[in-house]
Amino acid sequence: MTDYLADVKKYDADADEGVVNKIVKYLGIALRNRDSALVSSSDPEELARVKSGWCAKKLGVDGAEADAAIDATAKAMAADRSKSRVTFYYLVAKHLGKLETV
Repeated sequence: MTDYLADVKKYDADADEGVVNKIVKYLGIALRNRDSALVSSSDPEELARVKSGWCAKKLGVDGAEADAAIDATAKAMAADRSKSRVTFYYLVAKHLGKLETV
């Protein structure tokens, strides 16, 4: 999957290409490996990494607010077996109102 913008637009038709590109740049080398390019929403350790690395460090949001955003994103993407990390991070940031922080 290399068309990250198209995948994000499945969930947000008005997705900002600049924000998507910033997330792709932020994730960098992790996107080269299929396993690390996807988010496993059924793995508590994976979701804890999203919370600590993305929500807390990058977006400055922690605690229940971060948990709620991750949970809402996981539910929104539930039908998608292969959850793109770029899309997941975009939707979490959008839910938190932090797209401009990316």
